[in-house]
Order: sequence, then structure tokens, then C-alpha cells
Amino acid sequence: MATRADSGTGAARTGNRTMAAAWAILGYAVIIGYTDNHVRLIAATHGVWQFHATRTLMAVLLVTLAAPALGLDLRPKRWRGVVARSLLHGFAILMYFGCLAFLPVAVVAAGLFTSPIFVLLIARLVYGQRIGPFRIAAAALGFAGAVLVLGPQGGASIGLAAILPVAAAVLYALGNIATREWCEGESTATLTLGFFLALGALGLAGLALLALWQPVVPEGAGGFILRGWVWPSREFLEITALQAVGSLVAIALMLRAYQIAEASRVAVFEYVILPASALWSWRLWGEVLEPRALVGMALIFAAGVLVAARGR
Repeated sequence: MATRADSGTGAARTGNRTMAAAWAILGYAVIIGYTDNHVRLIAATHGVWQFHATRTLMAVLLVTLAAPALGLDLRPKRWRGVVARSLLHGFAILMYFGCLAFLPVAVVAAGLFTSPIFVLLIARLVYGQRIGPFRIAAAALGFAGAVLVLGPQGGASIGLAAILPVAAAVLYALGNIATREWCEGESTATLTLGFFLALGALGLAGLALLALWQPVVPEGAGGFILRGWVWPSREFLEITALQAVGSLVAIALMLRAYQIAEASRVAVFEYVILPASALWSWRLWGEVLEPRALVGMALIFAAGVLVAARGR
């Protein structure tokens, strides 16, 4: 996270530090890939809304306790920009999790990872940034790799619901662009805290709605989206605490990357989350990658190298 010394200037536009942004995204991907692989352990007994609300409480406590010691400046300079950006990413993540209730993981993730394409389009059409053929090619290459890693199965089940993952990708892309365009001069700590507060507020809203609605909740992981508040188990608290600590560090790295380089450059690097998650799945649960997935990882790596080389 940014300290007070760089909270005012660290996010200022001092050019594109593409290589530094690439390393930050790599760290983000490795941490997120590890922590997200543990969510499956609580999906059968708890709900996504309780998870987000509890994780936010833990994250806010950690940041509040660490702020004085680390000299973190948590006060937004532009409230509207920080709130808008936080809500964009908050809704994007909630839509992603929500789609998992009725669409295959491959379909949802492939839809979300169209985000770099939308980053390029928005950066060019709205902000007039020059997007060269190398970045366009890298985005297309990375998306092709993402599809290979995830596997394009389940196409028969794609209908109107497939619009939702793409809508999440649009919101995610807007939030990434907003990090640099709307929140210039904000500290990384401020933006990280804003993201968690938005998700926590949405989690509490979901819990309140479910308490009033009281729907029939399917057994097991199928009830992850519709399950309201339940008494938290020790495993839930441990995994959520792991998520809170890991996400704080990971989101701070991701935000820093978007602060020090253009979103159209950084977005391509985010494809590395897919092979990182796949590698952790193999390491933790013994899930072996297919040859197709290995080819996809190679394409993702090539896309990142292409952008990094051009950035230098």
C-alpha cells in the first residue's frame, strides 16, 4: 500500500511504468489465485453475501489498525471518483459470483475476461488514448489463451444469461480505467479500502434482502448465492480471514499497477490470473491441466511479454 509520502503523488501521471505494473499484477494474480481456491471449502455451508460482509469487516479492521503505524492516508481527495470506482468494481465482482449460480464457470470466467477488450475500446473511444496494433494483438492473444485455459465447453447452455458476465466485464473495465482517470492523486490505501467498503455494503444489502425474501436455498454449493446469514463456523472464519489479508495485499498491488500505467497496458497482464489459479488448483487439489490449458497459458504469457516489451 502507499504510504503518506506517496499518497499524494504516487498516483499522479508520471508516464507508464509498464514493467513495474506487470510485476504488481503478477503478485496480485499469485495471491488471488491462492486465496480464491479456498472459497470452495465454504461454499457448501455459507453464502456469498455473508462472505463479502465478513471479509470487509476483517479488512477494515486490519487497515484501521495498520494505518497509524504505516502512516497510511485513508481520506479520499475526490469522494465522487472513489465511490463511483468502488461501486463499479463491487458490482462487477458480485455479478461474477452471481452468474456462477446458473452458468458454467468456464462461461462466466471467459465472459469476465473480455474485460481487457473493453478497456481498449473505452480508452480509445472515450479518452482518446492511442491504442497501437501491438496492444490490440496482445489483448486478442490473451483472450484466446483464456478461452483455452478455461475450456470453451458448455456452449449449449449459453443464452441471454451469458450477457451478465460480459456486463460484469464492462463494469470491471470501467473501474480499472477509473483508477487512473477519476482517482488521480488518491493513495492506494484509500482505493483499496473503498473497494472493500463497497463490497461489504453490497453484502449487507444482500443479507437484508434475503432475510425479507427467505427463498428456498439448495443444498451444498448450489445455495452459495441464495444462502443468507448462518452461524459462522471456525473454517469459515479462518478462510475468510485468509481472504481478507490476501485480498488486501493483492488488491493494493492491482490498484498500484493501474495507477502507474495506462489501463490499456495493464489490463492485458490480468490474463495471468487464469494460469495462476490453475497452477494453485493443481498444487492444492491435484487438478491436472490439460494440454490445451498449457497452450493457453503460453499464449497468455506471450501476450504479457508483448505488452511489456513495447512498454519499455
